[in-house]
Amino acid sequence: MTSWRAPGRINLIGEHTDYNGGFALPLAIAQGCTATVATTSGDVLHVTSTQRDDDVTVPLAELRGATVEGWGAYPIGVLWALAERGVQLPGLEIHLDSDVPGGAGLSSSAALICALAAAVNDVLALGLTRPELVTLTHRTENDYVGAPTGGMDQMAALLCEPDHVLLCDMRAWSAEQVPFDLDAAGLTLLVVDTHARHRHADGEYADRRASCEKAASLLGVTALRDITDLDAALAQLSDDVLRRRVRHIVTENERVLATVQLLRTGGLRDIGPLLTASHVSMRDDYEISAPEVDTAVEALLGAGALGARMTGGGFGGCVIALVAPNGVARAANAVQRAYRQRGYSPASTFTARASAGAHAV
Repeated sequence: MTSWRAPGRINLIGEHTDYNGGFALPLAIAQGCTATVATTSGDVLHVTSTQRDDDVTVPLAELRGATVEGWGAYPIGVLWALAERGVQLPGLEIHLDSDVPGGAGLSSSAALICALAAAVNDVLALGLTRPELVTLTHRTENDYVGAPTGGMDQMAALLCEPDHVLLCDMRAWSAEQVPFDLDAAGLTLLVVDTHARHRHADGEYADRRASCEKAASLLGVTALRDITDLDAALAQLSDDVLRRRVRHIVTENERVLATVQLLRTGGLRDIGPLLTASHVSMRDDYEISAPEVDTAVEALLGAGALGARMTGGGFGGCVIALVAPNGVARAANAVQRAYRQRGYSPASTFTARASAGAHAV
């Protein structure tokens, strides 16, 4: 028997760029999912979860053709991807326990599948490398669950290191550690869970991806990352929606690289305007925000945050802000006050720091 824990993630900047072959900059958080796996002499895969009342059981003989819906699609999808890879699975008893809020844009799904993949890799001594586990879990979410995510979440869950963000080049499928020492910069990363819930498998996320692919085709490029002259590209598109989608992706990639440059030269305190500009682009050009999210961003900036933006796939979820340690309470109170004024349910707030990727526990 073995147990592995994989973290949720915050994307510091770089939203919806991953499936466009671009750049993203996530960090792992303390909240995560622990997967405990034991082999059995039986011929079934049995999955339980502390957070769920219902179990999931799939006979080994039926795994390759099994279609599981709901939360069980994630763990069974990992096992399906292993079987598709040629792994001969024994009977397995799996238990999952997660403290990543679901639907908050913190990648609870990637935490689950990466923890399980790492645990099965360990207990069966498969010898899969971290990059191979990234590929496996990305396939799980895309091909089995049906969520068209770009792979950044799995990279973060498996590759992140403490006090660093992870520069993900999604075309090269490579990752590089970039310093992100909040204590040294005298800053705190405040997270606001708006409780406006989203689901990646919903149509809006897929619609954004399809729009980007259509725009890339019309512009004659492999992916929107390849655009080097934004004005010229926009002039070629007659559809205003496609123009706005393209503008977000191109400028968001630029913001990621500008943020990395500042972090590498000790300018963590200077990245705030880039975070805020990212949110404006998500709100206006990519249209993936929500009223609760915009209200939180406005309240945080009004309370003195150096920068604030939504994080995650959009349509709800969490907002992050860079604030001084002595300004955390003020910023959190400003959000709650704004929510009361607008009749929203109270938000939840916590602070985060860059943590470790998947590890045995």
